[in-house]
Amino acid sequence: MKTVCGIDLGTQSCKVVLYDYEAKKKAASSQQAIELIAENDGTREQKAEWYHDALKACFAALPAGAKKTIEAVGVSGQQHGFVPLDERGRPLYNVKLWCDTSTAAECDEITGAAGGEAEIIARAGLPMRVGYTAPKVLWLKKHQAEAFRALAHILLPHDYVNFLLTGKYAAEYGDASGTGLFDVRKRQWSPWVCGLIDGKVADCLPPLAAPDAPAGMVSPEAAAEYGIPADIPVAAGGGDNMMGAVGTGTVKDGFLTMSLGTSGTLYGYSDTPVIDPSGDLAAFCSSTGGWLPLLCTMNCTVASEEFRGLFGLGVRAFDELAAAAPVGSGGIVLLPFFNGERTPNLPNGRAGINGMTAANFNKENIARAALESAIFGMRIGMEGFARLGFKAREIRLIGGGAKSPLWQGIAANVLKLPVRLPSAEEAAALGGALQALWCLASVSGQSKTIGALADEHLAFEGALVEPDAKAGAAYDEAYGVYSRYLEALSPLYK
Repeated sequence: MKTVCGIDLGTQSCKVVLYDYEAKKKAASSQQAIELIAENDGTREQKAEWYHDALKACFAALPAGAKKTIEAVGVSGQQHGFVPLDERGRPLYNVKLWCDTSTAAECDEITGAAGGEAEIIARAGLPMRVGYTAPKVLWLKKHQAEAFRALAHILLPHDYVNFLLTGKYAAEYGDASGTGLFDVRKRQWSPWVCGLIDGKVADCLPPLAAPDAPAGMVSPEAAAEYGIPADIPVAAGGGDNMMGAVGTGTVKDGFLTMSLGTSGTLYGYSDTPVIDPSGDLAAFCSSTGGWLPLLCTMNCTVASEEFRGLFGLGVRAFDELAAAAPVGSGGIVLLPFFNGERTPNLPNGRAGINGMTAANFNKENIARAALESAIFGMRIGMEGFARLGFKAREIRLIGGGAKSPLWQGIAANVLKLPVRLPSAEEAAALGGALQALWCLASVSGQSKTIGALADEHLAFEGALVEPDAKAGAAYDEAYGVYSRYLEALSPLYK
């Protein structure tokens, strides 16, 4: 047996998958939960030490014989997290995460220094949004001055895992493009944006590795620590969305991947930069050589999880409750901003139930509204794709919410596109494994494209979930009501 290893460092857990690339099947997998530090001011943090502990636990849970078959490693990681390290690679402060909204003031400060949002989009390709890495760096400078003075290396979570495995500092284009410190058109770090924060920032950024190149080789120390072979390549890796794109075959024009997790994302591959003047779609780079325009909402499955807890229901029972309600939830509309929101740009947003009457106020309608609100948020992105000329043919649905047949149907009908489910549940980890296989082929002198590897190794299950015209028309009306509530209430959260 010959395997490649995919690692997915998520917000809630670390997953490791060993993929037998000859038999084209998963050989082994493991998972370890990771804690979260949450404060009422929007702070969402983790400790870098927890990543090492989770990685060690995951590898310890795998069969020793299977680990010996690993020939290359690829790492996926939650995007935007700021891992500040000193010159010896020691963490200086907690890792501020993608879902941290405590840096809204720093976003405004950088945007103001740039000359406004239009200017920063024109020069770097992205607006400065809460959650990106750049405002976190400024936050460290303002609130942890001693740590900032000692700052020598700025890494993202997946870069840090690569560092643990190789001892090398490296980054790659896809995840780097989500920092806000990057020029997405030129696919390089932006000295101009870095200078808006501090003159030393550009010097703390790691070199960029090509998407099919190794970030380094597994060091003897890491091999001993994790029980894996030494001197095997660790691929450049990427953000979880970029690796999710690889793991679902969204590596060529026309396909969209939608992830229904704690955050919701909708993204598609493009051979050319897709710059959205409104800023709703992030003009990210892909981790395969092109670009990956992406919508991110910070509250996707959050509302359903909150109401499941409130109602004391499991996932299946909650879905059955929601299925008993009509399309549009009888006029009840949920704005699901439990964690603030990135798209729309409402970092101080709050959740609210609207449209309640004595006739429609019941658990069924509230449950369905929680599911519908997640997809209404995605429709903002779909309208952005259409506005920018991106012609989508199909949606590949992943994440915890993808397992719900009701949510599958809501997605197809709200977005008016057929929905397909990849067979592999761990899309980001599988994407990391496939990128590792691409890297392995590259260092071995083989000329394989990531598209060819995706076609060869990815499978899909079941039939397409096709949109229904009648339900789609009803959802057009329901989305209009959602949009009016959003427009009316947004000024409260500015």
